[in-house]
Amino acid sequence: MCCETNRRFLLLYASQKGQAKAIAEEICQQAKERGFKADIHCISEADKYNLNSEKDPVVIITSTTGDGEPPDTAVKFVKEINDKTLPLNHFSHLRYGLLGLGDSEYTFFCNGGKLIDKRFQELGAQHFYETGLADDAVGLELVADPWIAGLWAALSQECVSRKEDPCCCDKTASLGSSIDCKIEQLKLGDLTVKNGVLSKNGGKVNLVPPIQESQPSLSRSVPPLSQSALSVPALPPEYLEVEFQESCSQESSPVSLPLISESPLFQVPVSRAVQLTRHDAVKTTLLLELDISETTFNYRPGDAFNVICPNDACEVDELLHFLGLSEKKEHLVCLRVKPGTKKKGADVPWYIPGKSSVNFILTWCLEIRALPKKAFLRSLVEYTADVGTKRRLQELCSKQGAADYNTFVRDTGACLLDLLGAFPACRPPLSLLIEHLPKLQARPYSAASSSLFQPGKMSFIFNVLEFPSHLGERRRGVCTGWLAGQVAPLLQPSMKSQKPFSPKISISSRLVNAFHLPDDPSVPFLMVGPGTGIAPFVGFLQHREKLQEDHKEWTFGETWLFYGCRSKAKDYLFQGELQRFVENGTLTHLKVSFSRDPPATAQPVAPKYVQDHLRLCSKDVTRILLEQRGYLYVCGDAKNMAKDVNDTLVDILIAERGGDKLGALKTLATLRDEKRYRQDIWA
Repeated sequence: MCCETNRRFLLLYASQKGQAKAIAEEICQQAKERGFKADIHCISEADKYNLNSEKDPVVIITSTTGDGEPPDTAVKFVKEINDKTLPLNHFSHLRYGLLGLGDSEYTFFCNGGKLIDKRFQELGAQHFYETGLADDAVGLELVADPWIAGLWAALSQECVSRKEDPCCCDKTASLGSSIDCKIEQLKLGDLTVKNGVLSKNGGKVNLVPPIQESQPSLSRSVPPLSQSALSVPALPPEYLEVEFQESCSQESSPVSLPLISESPLFQVPVSRAVQLTRHDAVKTTLLLELDISETTFNYRPGDAFNVICPNDACEVDELLHFLGLSEKKEHLVCLRVKPGTKKKGADVPWYIPGKSSVNFILTWCLEIRALPKKAFLRSLVEYTADVGTKRRLQELCSKQGAADYNTFVRDTGACLLDLLGAFPACRPPLSLLIEHLPKLQARPYSAASSSLFQPGKMSFIFNVLEFPSHLGERRRGVCTGWLAGQVAPLLQPSMKSQKPFSPKISISSRLVNAFHLPDDPSVPFLMVGPGTGIAPFVGFLQHREKLQEDHKEWTFGETWLFYGCRSKAKDYLFQGELQRFVENGTLTHLKVSFSRDPPATAQPVAPKYVQDHLRLCSKDVTRILLEQRGYLYVCGDAKNMAKDVNDTLVDILIAERGGDKLGALKTLATLRDEKRYRQDIWA
């Protein structure tokens, strides 16, 4: 009994899309196998743990969302620990380890974890294990896997240092000494393959069918991987049972939609839809205007909000076909936890309403486009009798097959449909999908309007995302493709003379929004937003225009907009409205660059990108930011534009103020700390 008590640790996770939760659950499972007891909770479940009196080690897994913000589930927690009245020794009794998840394509990489880590240190907590920062841009597992592997030795040492139970510590140390102690070993010619993964045939194991082609693919490997022994992860415990019941009613399930959202939903009509780009533009950009006049939904310029969208109906039908459930698509699903499951804290997912149909679950509840995790691939091994399929799935989830996983799954954005298409002999049950696929996420969009300027209305814009699937067929973005289909009748001139058509969509507020205008209207600000990044700035300028009309006695600061697009004739968004802002003085300076248009005759070296115009205006940029304590807002692509703008600002500060790169970076960091350098960016 004492061993079990002394080997306990508190495991907290803060997850936005389910990745941190999945990693925490993996740690929990490994802990049980290694003789530890993980007391696992979402960080928001403050009634189930108490850090103020916690005596055992604490392990925290947290992701990052938005502009370096903690996940929605950790917002309250972070606010509480940031209480300035807390004494500096408030957490001096805590020993902890933290794994942060992030994406290096964003400026504030892993900032959700860094915020908690820094504050814990300030409040006297000490590390028993070094902080890990995993990067989703290259693969979380590259840091997460070795971090988890080293966690057990660190916990063992922590147990020793507390001198609570040396015998337990010795046992734990021996368990943690071999990272692969619970990993299946698959060897060519080995007749004792574990867990019955491969069948024997005449005393020999035929691991790989003959390979005819020399190039590997999602479904096929080549030497040396095809001839290697594999270290395959342990099989995740299954924990759900599904019972199908024939539906007595054909009523559609979406009436249950409010049950699958964390915040209140508002179903609002689309009152107007406009295509902002020419038909021959590289991307199709649409503007949708929502009528929110009959709701209590409210927003400020710069706010983002969520759109609740379904999966593509054709893809759902294709998935039903692969699963052999086409005939049961309208059957009701009764979910329950498997008796005797080894999964700690197993429960039916809260976001799946009771008595939902199979079709509803796949349409509204599960992210069927999600990247399959290695644990899911390992589970799929058990649902095919084909030896070649088993082997390839084992390779893709093994350590030896990490490169193939990155090449054929991660880098190509392969999803479950791609896997089932590549491995037709694999037929997993619906319960496995519910266990491994994350919740279908709402998609965030920035408001492109001001309620002061347009009472009862809210507009937003988006590019209709199109990309090739793993097999080369064209796919649309889950939400943008659905929205485009919903408003297609509004975009066709022939429909205007017919009966009014107002499709409805469900929206909800975002819990954290900080991309707002300065409280003082006399403070100048700069806006950088190429492409659809212009959206919040249209709202800013509409709001400012109305304020100037209503308060002529006020003093208003300068406003600068650095906007960029490919072609003036094809995709110059809001051209007429921006010109109006300039003419009436709402927008002091408008700097537009066209990356694909040839330069004008009189200007052979025209600025191609927003950062080129920033350089040309470097004196004004430094004057506004450093002398007048103005604000800088950047909205748009995180991968290229936001980084390029940041690098350009560093160059500008060095050129205009002297000093070195380190000094310039510190200046920008100060602007961020003062909330005067704000970003609304996405990958």
